[in-house]
Amino acid sequence: MYVCSCFGITEQQVREHADKGACTPRKIASACKAGTDCGSCVRRIQALLGRGACPRRELADQGGADVLGADTALVPASEAVAPVAA
Repeated sequence: MYVCSCFGITEQQVREHADKGACTPRKIASACKAGTDCGSCVRRIQALLGRGACPRRELADQGGADVLGADTALVPASEAVAPVAA
């Protein structure tokens, strides 16, 4: 299923990027541009990351917080990834 219609990014692609360490909406955006155009997919990306798409996040949730590093704080969807103006 598509998560980002603007760039044709699927749930599977988001999971693959998360498996490689992109465990925040901002890192997903850097990896594949999802969430950087209209921004309507950012909440869906956050939901995927929160539901086990990111194994590293699960480790942190279980007490290994230093696994993620300092730049992975959760932020509200409105602040996670700002759409880029054309």
